[in-house]
Amino acid sequence: MINLLTNHGSFTAATERAVRVRKLYQQLEADNHENVWTTEEDMLAFTTDVGALGRLVMAAEGRWVYDGDVHTDLKDKLAECLWWVLVLSDRLGVDATEAFTSFIGRLDTGLARSVAKVDAAVTAHEE
Repeated sequence: MINLLTNHGSFTAATERAVRVRKLYQQLEADNHENVWTTEEDMLAFTTDVGALGRLVMAAEGRWVYDGDVHTDLKDKLAECLWWVLVLSDRLGVDATEAFTSFIGRLDTGLARSVAKVDAAVTAHEE
């Protein structure tokens, strides 16, 4: 399995920073609401941002009217969604680097096998 993050680091530093920022939000939540959001509430916030990301993708593709700076807002929303994934992975005890490299390795290997089978079948059919 190729480790895509070997030459580019890992998600560890990004996760640490994401968690640090989330803790700042949690301080505000505690001050304003007497307690912090649950993991389920964090997940709901993430899905809300994914919905907003969907609209920005539509706007970027010319399928949704949008008055703002689509490119800048799209970058920010993609980054915010990544931030939520890192926060959620930390809250749920999932090592994001290990999970990603394991998943992408299995996906890469499986797809490469599928493509090789299709290529072999096409070649056999052409002969």
